[in-house]
Amino acid sequence: MIEDAYVIGPQLGLAVWTEDEAGPYQTAPYAGESWHPAGQPLRLPHEHLRNGTAKLLVLFEPASGQARVQGVSSTANAVLHPWMQQELTAILAALPAAPPLEDAAANRRLWQRWQEGLRWPLGLPEMLPVLRLLLVLDNLAGHLSRALVCWMFTVGIMPLYTPLGGSWLNMAASFQRILKRRALEGQHPQSSAEIITLLEHTAAGWNRQPTPFEWGGRRAERRRRERLRRHALGGSGAYTRRPVRWRNPRANQWQ
Repeated sequence: MIEDAYVIGPQLGLAVWTEDEAGPYQTAPYAGESWHPAGQPLRLPHEHLRNGTAKLLVLFEPASGQARVQGVSSTANAVLHPWMQQELTAILAALPAAPPLEDAAANRRLWQRWQEGLRWPLGLPEMLPVLRLLLVLDNLAGHLSRALVCWMFTVGIMPLYTPLGGSWLNMAASFQRILKRRALEGQHPQSSAEIITLLEHTAAGWNRQPTPFEWGGRRAERRRRERLRRHALGGSGAYTRRPVRWRNPRANQWQ
């Protein structure tokens, strides 16, 4: 379902965004490369003071590479939900105007298409607006809040939750890893406010020349072709380069 969102969602005219919270980041020295004169490397202290932590709220659009971030000291629902509603409202406002709802039944089928196969599907309301955006996020309790989910339904957003242990399905995690490395490696922030400044300034620089993300990309296609050239064996994920001969007991011969 998540893969379909990345691949098929844009083909259906739906915007696809991902959401995640990064951190916590401590006021500790972060190892990494830095620009310094030869023979005079940056020396980081081996001790640090705990002056608070910082977190980062992230909304990321893989198709364009654009990100919306906000540094915070807490990701409680009272902080997270207003920020998500504000940013998602701005994202929807920037999309092309929604077409008029002519076929309510077809529109409901489009909503239900993103719940097929779920053990516990979300209860869709009776009246549904035109579906405009798919939002990939993890299944933290705050993301499952009834008030937040109902608000998403009213504005045309379908939340898609990654399964437990499936953070690799959320492309926002890849963006966060790049952002953290660029912002904090080789740094020794002294306060949570300094961490937030580093992260937000790095995100602003990223948005000036963003890199679009693709699901799988060419590497996934190479792996698919490689699998077609191998022969699967039952009982595990093993393959062989050539088919294994097996004995047909009825014909009493090898095949």
